[in-house]
Order: sequence, then C-alpha cells, then structure tokens
Amino acid sequence: MQADKAIPGLLSSARAILYHKQSTSAMTRFFRLDAGGVCLGRPGPNPAIAGARVVVHPASVAAELERWMGLPSGGLLVDAAYQEHMDVAGLSLPVYLMRFTTMDPPFTAAEAVGGSFITLTQARGLGSTELELLRTAYTMIMEG
Repeated sequence: MQADKAIPGLLSSARAILYHKQSTSAMTRFFRLDAGGVCLGRPGPNPAIAGARVVVHPASVAAELERWMGLPSGGLLVDAAYQEHMDVAGLSLPVYLMRFTTMDPPFTAAEAVGGSFITLTQARGLGSTELELLRTAYTMIMEG
C-alpha cells in the first residue's frame, strides 16, 4: 500500500470528486482519501463554494488522476454538466466530477493511494462544504 503517494500537481489549481455508479443497481460510491475527504486537492484553509476564477482543463486533471491511481487511459470520465467551485486560499477553484468507467469500483487502485469508497450516507462526518458538493453531485448523478 502506498498511502503516502502525493496528490497530483494539477490539483493545486482544481478539485475533483470521483465516483463509481454500478450499471445494474445504480449503487453510487464516492472515492475518499483515508486521511482526508472526497474533494481531492491540495489542502487549503476553510473552503467555501464560490464563483469561478481559476480554470484547469478537466481532461488534464482526469489523465493525471488516472496515472496517480494506476488506472488505464479512459478510466475516468468527466461529467461536464457538473459545474461547482470551491474557494481555497483566496482562489475560486473548479470542482470536477469524474466517474470511474470500470464495471466495479477499483478498490485496489483506491487502496494503493490511501483511499476507499463510501456511500453518501457514510459521508455524514465530512465538512459542510464537501457535503454540499456531494449533494449537488449526487443529484446530478441520479438525474443523469
């Protein structure tokens, strides 16, 4: 297990929420770092949802996350309809929602970077900003 594997560099200019939706049952699980939350990125003080200022192309973030987790190219699909932002250290960063394209959640890849998968009900202990981002993400996922 490589729990100390550093978060990819592009995530200092963006945030990402990763999820897996089971095609047969619609069971949705979110990737969570064991030493953090579901909103992947470099740490910042007191995040809050805000308007846009910084733009990083989501395909670049997805490709970097695939390399970080050891996933094949195309292992993450960006949900372009999700458009949220998070205020971090005075910057408004985009939050991208990305779906794992595998049949089942990539549990081994998650463990290799110090993460796991949780359901929405298991996210209750997260901060209010992450809970609000998950609420909007889950709503979009279920409507899609």
